[in-house]
Amino acid sequence: MDTVNSADGTSIAFERAGNGPALIFVVGAFNDRQTAAPLAAALAAHYTVITYDRRGRGDSGDTKPYAVAREIEVLDALIAAAGGTAIVFGYSSGAILAMRAAAAGSKITKLALYEPPFNVDGDVDPRRAELGARLDELVAQGRRGDAVTLFQTDFIGMPAEVSAQIRQAPFWAALEAMANTLSHEVAIVGDGSLTPELTDAVTVPTLVMCGSETSPGLLKGGQATAERVPAGTYRELAGQTHDLNAEVMAPVITEFLR
Repeated sequence: MDTVNSADGTSIAFERAGNGPALIFVVGAFNDRQTAAPLAAALAAHYTVITYDRRGRGDSGDTKPYAVAREIEVLDALIAAAGGTAIVFGYSSGAILAMRAAAAGSKITKLALYEPPFNVDGDVDPRRAELGARLDELVAQGRRGDAVTLFQTDFIGMPAEVSAQIRQAPFWAALEAMANTLSHEVAIVGDGSLTPELTDAVTVPTLVMCGSETSPGLLKGGQATAERVPAGTYRELAGQTHDLNAEVMAPVITEFLR
């Protein structure tokens, strides 16, 4: 494990392997640097792969106050440590963060995105505007489990009974450990709108992938992203869900990056 300091002094933990152009993996909610490790390993023969713990997760710090711009500064610090430019892979809400970084001028040469959770149906829950503050309040009260449940039901749209079942799962403690970062995801995604201000500013070649067995909303969001980004390409991966499958995805990413 290595560390790099972001612009505000926050220590960010990352791992690097392989040889070739830098490829940085930006993960989404409830994920740390281990989430993309299998996919990174599958690409390490041709790329210098970098996986990292986003702010407030794993071995990384979380200097307050939070802002999406601070997340972009973290990515910029990693790009600088990688040599000054990088390809970026973004997963779920991490895909939206990667797009925001590209739009803000980060030194990204190409984007590969998996299922950015944009809402193109226009049916945003009005409670979402207050969700970040509610999540932070629950965490401050020590109610991390309730924060996870609230995020799952009110942000992801998971049925309450499914969330209740997951609460009994052995990995629930790992979800609670990242509850302090859930408001970060709310800030990054916002109301989920795929605006021209964002898409028009993402000018690098961009691959958008979705699994054929994922939710209809994610499929629509991914397809719309590829259509609206000026240099967008769409690939639907047969039989795949929202989970990362290194065996299926690595060849598709490699073909795109060539």
